Amino acid sequence: MSTPAQRMVADQLLPHGVTDERVLRAMSEIPRDEFVPARSRRHAYEDRALGIECGQTISQPLVVALMTQALGPKPDDLALEVGAGSGYQAAVLSRLCRKVITLEREPALAEHASATLRRLGFSNVEVAVADGSLGWPAEAPYDVILVAAAAGQVPPALIEQLAEGGRMAIPVAVSPDQPQDLRLYEKHGGEVGYRSLFPVLFVPLLVG
Repeated sequence: MSTPAQRMVADQLLPHGVTDERVLRAMSEIPRDEFVPARSRRHAYEDRALGIECGQTISQPLVVALMTQALGPKPDDLALEVGAGSGYQAAVLSRLCRKVITLEREPALAEHASATLRRLGFSNVEVAVADGSLGWPAEAPYDVILVAAAAGQVPPALIEQLAEGGRMAIPVAVSPDQPQDLRLYEKHGGEVGYRSLFPVLFVPLLVG
């Protein structure tokens, strides 16, 4: 008998362009309901974003999967996430990368995410309270950077902390009355270029 996570993968991810076997396996095994508030657990596997504490959200499963797939994480990669939120996206990355550092500016959220990840055995994730727009220079450069909040412009620190050959997925707010543009940036030969993926709606990236 299939689990709710396995049904989520079959019903929401496979029919909508998620083909990376490692991403599909990770999301079929991780209990998403453990990362949402108790009041929302019955909705944990639905095809939508859910509110969590501090006015933040846990992204729609399909968006998590497509962002992760676009980054092409490899087993030896070092990943940086900006906007830990519930910790769910970091959990997904942790199954695909060597180590994940996830930044959260809200101490209460960071503490809760860290406790959840630790309780569920995600031992290769480090949660830090920090201004995500500054990245985390101590362990740079990063092969993968995933930004789970929308920026008006890409923070220069994140570009600087991207490794040669590195990939960064970030929602960019191009207009106040339009969805954000999810972009995939890549660094080659010291130069950074991007391509647009699809429109998204994320909470704003707070700076300072």
